[in-house]
Amino acid sequence: MNNCSFKKYSLNLHGRLVEIDRPWVMGIINATPDSFFSGSRTMDSESVAERAKAMVLEGADILDIGACSTRPGAEVVTPEEEINRLNVAVKAIKTAVGNDVILSVDTFRAGVARHCVEELGVDIINDISGGDLDPEMNSVVAQLQVPYIVMHTRGTPATMKQFTDYDGDVAAIVLEELAHKIDTLHQLGVNDVIADPGFGFAKTVEQNYRLLACLESFHALEVPVLVGVSRKSMIQKVLNCTAQEALNGTTVLNTIAMMKGAHILRVHDVKAAVEARKLIGVARNS
Repeated sequence: MNNCSFKKYSLNLHGRLVEIDRPWVMGIINATPDSFFSGSRTMDSESVAERAKAMVLEGADILDIGACSTRPGAEVVTPEEEINRLNVAVKAIKTAVGNDVILSVDTFRAGVARHCVEELGVDIINDISGGDLDPEMNSVVAQLQVPYIVMHTRGTPATMKQFTDYDGDVAAIVLEELAHKIDTLHQLGVNDVIADPGFGFAKTVEQNYRLLACLESFHALEVPVLVGVSRKSMIQKVLNCTAQEALNGTTVLNTIAMMKGAHILRVHDVKAAVEARKLIGVARNS
């Protein structure tokens, strides 16, 4: 098979060293009423617990909990409401599946990140703004000493569609901007950084596919690479389908990403991603 070799990394999770020795599957749990894919919405402790149990049984390596939707046009909830939702969700997940599953929280707010790590025991911070929406985030993550997912975007979720003009090759520019952020984080003492090119955030459909085509180049960052394309408009617009109909397209793009050495797949559908990973593993070893 003509594919990119898989580079292993380790993450320090509260003093426990965990190796990414194969692509990890990150299951999305949205404690919100308005996430773009209705099938991912879980608004009470019972539905959160059921979704978490199902994802763990299907083979999820990480559960990523979000409580403030970042889709275009979504209402931005207050920090207090975001924390209230996360309190319910994280406690329900830990009761349902125990403390062994790796938890990340999807937030762009430093105060929410601190609460989730210090009070709820969350392992990883996943920031769609890469530190741009809260100037305190970088220093807080450095203090907390947890792995940090830095995603590339421009503007805010409400304005990002206005910022798709890149002066040159989008992949090279995104790579350069992520490299600068990762260097800043390392200088602050953040040891474990994960890079997310930000598919669908301040990118056109064509730009998203250019990023995917050039995904190998992101290994030059020398950090794990996360890919989040699950059911997004880059699939819907090409296939002329809805988010509900975009699972097959998602699996195809996730397969391409794994062939190009992606370390983490952020998905709504854990079972399909785990099956794709298994088949690629067999094919690679044949």
